[in-house]
Amino acid sequence: MICRLSTKRSQQIMNSMLHFQNMKSWHGPRIILTLLMLCLSMVFYAQDNDFGLWYSVGVEKKIDKRWSVDVEGEFRTRNHARTADRWSVGVSADYKIKKRLKGSAGYDFLWDNDEEKITLEDDGMTYKKWTPSCWGGRHRVHADLTGNVDWSRLNISLRERWQYTYRPEKIATRFDFSDETWEDNAVRGKGDHVLRSRLQVEYDIPASKFEPYASVELFHSWSLEQVRYIFGANWKLAKQHQVGLYYRQQPINKDAEEGEKSQHVIGLSYQFKF
Repeated sequence: MICRLSTKRSQQIMNSMLHFQNMKSWHGPRIILTLLMLCLSMVFYAQDNDFGLWYSVGVEKKIDKRWSVDVEGEFRTRNHARTADRWSVGVSADYKIKKRLKGSAGYDFLWDNDEEKITLEDDGMTYKKWTPSCWGGRHRVHADLTGNVDWSRLNISLRERWQYTYRPEKIATRFDFSDETWEDNAVRGKGDHVLRSRLQVEYDIPASKFEPYASVELFHSWSLEQVRYIFGANWKLAKQHQVGLYYRQQPINKDAEEGEKSQHVIGLSYQFKF
């Protein structure tokens, strides 16, 4: 038995298939927002999760075919987006070594809001010392090497980043419950070396200014310290203007301190290129 559709119905189905294949740009943000809402609904059901909002604004200047420089500012929140977590500003330079390979280096100044800390006596119930939350600066330098390949409409890239972060010595004020007095505690300066390996996949939607991507990033410092998963998209509003929206998850590491929470982040970015 052979079933035939009318010419009009066949054309309607063909148009629907072509419409889905082309995926006009306005469908992308709707899909991303729906997935983000699903992710957030799972976050608020778990007590060991924290949620934050990250905002960033960047400016990129292309000097020639190989060199470009950019400046970026960022603001982060934590505690379910109720507490300011970090302000930062950074500058970096990129150099295109080959068509599929580039290197970059940069510096970031981080102004962090350190969380309050409470220590207990040996009985595990009586308060011993309380250090309120306080702001402090850190300095960070990094060097990157990024390679990428195209496979059909996918772009697959691997970025290896070495970063060194130094926190200068500072004085932290804390309260001693046994003496009921405030005391100054000198916190020694500390430097950390970290190797960050990020694998990212981007999808080029035909005839669209909307580009979704997904990535996983590993943080190494003699051993695996953190893993970050990101799902998001960039949207070119115009030749020089681009906005981005993403969801980031950082699960609790097996060596994490007691009370540390899994991090869930919604990020919004804007970039101007000239």
